[in-house]
Amino acid sequence: MANDLLSALRTYLTKLSSGEKSPQEVAAALNHWAKESGEAIKARVEEEVKTSVKKMGFAKQEDLDRLAREVELLKTRLVTSPRATKPVKKRRLQLKLVLSR
Repeated sequence: MANDLLSALRTYLTKLSSGEKSPQEVAAALNHWAKESGEAIKARVEEEVKTSVKKMGFAKQEDLDRLAREVELLKTRLVTSPRATKPVKKRRLQLKLVLSR
């Protein structure tokens, strides 16, 4: 990036000194170049962060929100009765017995 900046400055200074460009045109061109470079760097950083976060296994807030909505929906579908909870306990016991063997 430093080489790009120096190259751009040399080019614009040459055009300025030869009279091809006015100081305002050179300033506008440098501002435009700086804005484009900043946007390119920002996009690159965002992509790198996104890739790193994905590799680390972090979840995005939108994913967590979606899961929270899904859990709430499933909770509303549950049938709450004393009989519904007792078989679950038996299954857990059976599962523990199978795992302990």
